[in-house]
Amino acid sequence: MTVRNLDALFRPKSVAVIGASERPGSTGAMVWARVLEGGFGGPLWPVNPKYKTLGGHAVIGDAGDLPQAPSVALICTPPDTWPAIIHKLGGLGTRAAIIVGEVRRDADRLAVRHALSAARPHLLRIVGPGSLGVVSPALRAHLGAPSCTVKAGGVAWVSQSNALTNAVLGWAHARGLGFSHAVALGDEADVDAGDVLDYLASDPGTRAILLELDSVRAARKFMSAARAAARNKPVLALRSGRADPADALYSAAFRRAGMVRVDALDDLLDEVETLGVGRVAAGATATLITSDRGLATLACDAFAAAGGMLAPWPAEASDALLQALPHAVGGNPLRLGDDARPEHFGTALKLLAEHRSTGTAFVVHASTHGAPVGEVAQALIANQRFAYRGLLACFFGGLDAATRDALHAQGIPVHTTPQRLARAFARLVDYRMGRELLMQTPEGLPAQIPETVDAAQAQACAALAAGEHELTGEAAARFLERFGLTVETQGRPTAQAPDAAPTKPLPAADRTEDNAEPSRKPVVDIAIELHDDDNFGPVFHFTVPSVDGVSEALRVYGLPPLNPVLARDLVTRSYYARLVAPEPTLAALTALSQTVCEVRQIVGLTLTFRVYSDQVTVVDPTLRLGAQRSRLAIVPYPRRFEETLDWQGLRVTVRPIRPEDEAAHHDFVESMTPEDLRLRFFGAVGSFDHSQLARMTQIDYDREMALIATVASEEGFTRTLGVVRAVADPDNETAEFAVTVRSDQKGRRLGQLLMDRIIKYARARGTHWLVGEALRENTAMIALAKACGFTITRTEDPGVVGFRLALDEPAEPGAQAPRQGS
Repeated sequence: MTVRNLDALFRPKSVAVIGASERPGSTGAMVWARVLEGGFGGPLWPVNPKYKTLGGHAVIGDAGDLPQAPSVALICTPPDTWPAIIHKLGGLGTRAAIIVGEVRRDADRLAVRHALSAARPHLLRIVGPGSLGVVSPALRAHLGAPSCTVKAGGVAWVSQSNALTNAVLGWAHARGLGFSHAVALGDEADVDAGDVLDYLASDPGTRAILLELDSVRAARKFMSAARAAARNKPVLALRSGRADPADALYSAAFRRAGMVRVDALDDLLDEVETLGVGRVAAGATATLITSDRGLATLACDAFAAAGGMLAPWPAEASDALLQALPHAVGGNPLRLGDDARPEHFGTALKLLAEHRSTGTAFVVHASTHGAPVGEVAQALIANQRFAYRGLLACFFGGLDAATRDALHAQGIPVHTTPQRLARAFARLVDYRMGRELLMQTPEGLPAQIPETVDAAQAQACAALAAGEHELTGEAAARFLERFGLTVETQGRPTAQAPDAAPTKPLPAADRTEDNAEPSRKPVVDIAIELHDDDNFGPVFHFTVPSVDGVSEALRVYGLPPLNPVLARDLVTRSYYARLVAPEPTLAALTALSQTVCEVRQIVGLTLTFRVYSDQVTVVDPTLRLGAQRSRLAIVPYPRRFEETLDWQGLRVTVRPIRPEDEAAHHDFVESMTPEDLRLRFFGAVGSFDHSQLARMTQIDYDREMALIATVASEEGFTRTLGVVRAVADPDNETAEFAVTVRSDQKGRRLGQLLMDRIIKYARARGTHWLVGEALRENTAMIALAKACGFTITRTEDPGVVGFRLALDEPAEPGAQAPRQGS
């Protein structure tokens, strides 16, 4: 399970507090008091046989006697009572519970297992045990024992630590900052960080997510959820324990998921201000506006330390500012002078708005007689609309609460020092760059033909059947060469797979007498290991020696699958990257990744990449084999769904979409008539940009599938004829489908062919329902849905019809029927 029933936690309609009390210092008293102080407006029921009334509310003696099922129940009783309480709540129809009490003994752990067993038949979700609670300030729902009431804001806080959660909530409260939601996960017996990320990824009230954790329970689910969230909004992660040997692996996982890792709690707290208050479209550059030369120097140093992001100005921008502000010193930073007035800051913002290359606006100011900080703040508020990429401020000496809140209300974050402001902005730039990395289109490599992959798998299976658990020497070389890797072994010439791209021949002066190995001096040797991590599954570990032999070697983790874009991200961190052509190294890394992804019998390996200026060879490979290994944390391209068939006189390949299909998909969309595009997208559609096409072609195979029908053109290019998609909700209860066929291929039953295959895929995946929608006038789509067995349903929009197909027997008792179009 993932997001199922989490709406009961984050959007509760009624609350029960089991074990509510008035005994000072008791958990029940703290939780009950906080719910009351928060001002929750829905039905609220205290449950405790010892009381008649609490806080003006009639007390229920037993959870089984509640007048109706609460959306969420807060359980403040001893562990031995949890299973029975969960059983009663599940029978009533309650969908979520928060266990506040902690687990201290083996008997308590047994009680948790029994409580989970009692919850499972009812699909009741449990947060905790040992959870501080879940806070949704917009609903005034303080479900637990937070240290203070929480103001509504745009940032969600998710943490595995109760103490840290309380500290952060108190810090934000003192500064007038708020949260969309705050979650203390506790022991994560059921609801974990991946579940919450999945929910918050599509929560409209959450603009950014701040995540604090020590460990990840289910790596594949976490990575899938984190990647989905990071595509939509900034996700910043704090993990303590840099000395932990696994810490570098977590850094690699965060980076691969598009999250930004922060190094300290202060940095994470600064983002409550930057992301929770501001609407900052972080480009790579900014313009600094200040009055004093000393402040300008301090601020420039801060930005240089954070990455040097001050924008170069066009000459016309300096000229315009100097005409309007003759006492200013033009350029970036812009110094308005010691006699600057509040209105001069507004003038600068107006003039800079005409020159977008100047980037995000930063105002750093200390109060003067001519420009008190309060009046400057009002000038910023009045002219904030001109800062098209956002506006951030730093006022030395601080602000009064009323002025601070006024700036916040206009979406202007305020930081206390230039260093904090610069670092906060740098993290937004990191997020933008990481998101772009997720959206990059990988360069295509020649795909390994199935026969080659099958031969490699057969070699591994034969070795295991013969009792061999390692491939070395000639056997390892033959195995790797099937994937296009060149292997150096003693007394043996380098080799290359027949289907691999040819390597440029070496000049005669660079060869040995027997043409065996390059005689040139290699640029660097990269040591590579693959090990099966208990949590993240197979991971690569790369070690690049230091340049001087004294400094630390570069050690980097990478999670397969890799493609050339992701491999480039790893390679460019090394000093040696500037000394060689990158393409051979990128191709070799991608080929090695494909080897691991395709052959599941590989449970570990050690080898060396010997990097020359224009070639990469493999040295001393050892492949460890086993019958079983962990699943990859990120699902690779699912080759098993490829199919080639004869259709309507064409040789058609139906397969999952790949990132390198972007160009063909662009042509596919461009080939469709405006009317067909309108019917597909429910409105007039213009052209699609790279970002939109990347979202269509770069999918997470763990929760989404897009099958395309392709043919090879006479020119040798691949042409897309149609595509069908199914996007499952995170708990795989319902998948929403859509199908599109080229306008010039309509009427040839290609839509039926694609629909048959997506239904088969969804059914095999264990999805319960396949749903979709179409405009009522789209008679062809309605007819296709009926032919495929869908039931036609009404929707809230009279111009739209819904489709619903049950893929198996009805879901478990108590399961909610899928919402149309969900």
